[in-house]
Amino acid sequence: MTEAGMAASCAAAVTNPSSASFKLGILLQRVPVKTKNFSSFPGRTSLMAALLASALVMGCGGGSSAETEATPATFTLSKIGGFGSALLGASEITAFDSQSKRLFVVNGANGSLDVVDLSDPAAPKAIQTITTTAFGGGVFNSVAVFEGLVAVAVEAATKTSAGKVAFYDGQTLALLNTVTVGSQPDMLTFSPDGKFVVTANEGEPNSYGAADSIDPEGSVSVITVNRGGTPTVATADFKAFIGQEATLRSQGVRIFGPGANAAQDLEPEYVTVTEDSKTAYVTLQENNAVAIVDLATAKVTAIKPLGFKDHSLAGMGMDASDEDGGTNTNSGTPLVKITTVPVKGMYQPDAIATYTAGGQTYFITANEGEARADWPGYSDETRVRAHCSAGLDPSVFPDAANLILDSNLGRLRITANPNGTTTGKNAAGQCTELWSFGTRSFTIWNKDMVRVFDSGDQIEQRTSALATAKFNSSHDNDTLDGRSAAKGPEPEGVTVGKIGNKTFAFVGLERIGGVMVYDVTTPAAPVFVTYYNNRGATGTTLTGDRGPEGVLFIAAAKSPNGKPLLVVGNETSGTTAVLQLNLSY
Repeated sequence: MTEAGMAASCAAAVTNPSSASFKLGILLQRVPVKTKNFSSFPGRTSLMAALLASALVMGCGGGSSAETEATPATFTLSKIGGFGSALLGASEITAFDSQSKRLFVVNGANGSLDVVDLSDPAAPKAIQTITTTAFGGGVFNSVAVFEGLVAVAVEAATKTSAGKVAFYDGQTLALLNTVTVGSQPDMLTFSPDGKFVVTANEGEPNSYGAADSIDPEGSVSVITVNRGGTPTVATADFKAFIGQEATLRSQGVRIFGPGANAAQDLEPEYVTVTEDSKTAYVTLQENNAVAIVDLATAKVTAIKPLGFKDHSLAGMGMDASDEDGGTNTNSGTPLVKITTVPVKGMYQPDAIATYTAGGQTYFITANEGEARADWPGYSDETRVRAHCSAGLDPSVFPDAANLILDSNLGRLRITANPNGTTTGKNAAGQCTELWSFGTRSFTIWNKDMVRVFDSGDQIEQRTSALATAKFNSSHDNDTLDGRSAAKGPEPEGVTVGKIGNKTFAFVGLERIGGVMVYDVTTPAAPVFVTYYNNRGATGTTLTGDRGPEGVLFIAAAKSPNGKPLLVVGNETSGTTAVLQLNLSY
């Protein structure tokens, strides 16, 4: 019987148990011979009922739903509900508590946490807003839930000061405990077994070189939850790497903040924990690396550089200019032109997710890219034509004189400081290498952070002919090619969900918007499934959900309506979208 047929039979059996009586006969074949004479067996009626129930459980998905859930051939996404204030940042990161059927939403516009009744996903209702008043101000940055316990990352009012993690009861919303963590806890997550909460404490500086400049150390806090008791905190820091900056740079880790040692310069961004709850993998976005943390000892055991993506290879290209409608000019017009270019992309992932396939652990990164250009005193971001004022080295770049023009590479935003040791120029000042921010892709890595798959230029290719938005437009405009010279669609959020025997990756695209879905069951050969994007425009006014920040998968077994859902926090439009997965078998 096919999985779809079995699913239909099971549905009928639940509503009409007698239709499944044939299962009892099968089960009786497994009963010892001496007990098969049920007419003389004490309690035979209750035993038969129990056996029938057992048969139904085994045949129709009782027990472990992950093992018995039907596997879809494909699915589509449709929006069934949503809410929001339309204020910039009003919806960022979300977490769902299946016990109370509540959604917890980080509201960056108000620096608060919104509590929403999601018992009817088509009609979410606001319940309460939790503020940071109890912590002396600041803002909430992230939220996670495990079996009714809500953990929230609290950034201090002075962001360079130590932050906190607050624990709330998901039903009563009572504040249960508060612990102190590192500076600027940017993201947190529970380990799969619920024993730990792990936070990425980014530790960004307030500036460089000013009299009041403070550059706190980045760190990872490992909180032992001690449910019902008092949580304890251990800190995985980077102090052991101070003095090893030259070695790290030679390995490919970017250590480049002015005057910063390794502990100050390494900035944890996002955390995922392996399924055995033993190890955390933490993205170091600006550093183009990932830190591996042993949770039992709260120690950083390794820092893995991610290397570069070669955009000159077939299938790895990008649209590098917003003036590529001209030919070898500095005054071109916008045009969709995805092509290979002699540029190295720094992966610089934001979100990271983990899953297992074939008994092996894999990681998926959303390679957003990030420049240090958000505070006074230093910026590593420049453009090719400005940075390479003496031109490109013709021994390295074919057609160097034309390649540097704005219609080709001249407008592309790159770093002037790839790893703190070189500017990528020869003795004559000509550029010999170009490094761009992010790779406009998602990547799958093995446990050693060796690349298994990269989506190449697929995201740009698939968004090049949208009916609802112009190619590479940003989340706040509908300008054709607007983001081509920057980071393109900017994959930022990623989560995974397992349905039956398949694992799917959901990748949020910050700039163009929407969520792209791939079947990643075979890590080396993911398959595109669908792309959902409901943004639009009425005249010059943008509509729909824009700027996805966080993506959250809710499995059918925990979903309020019994169907798998995807909740997307859209920062720019200030809206939370509830999407339903419409499965086909």
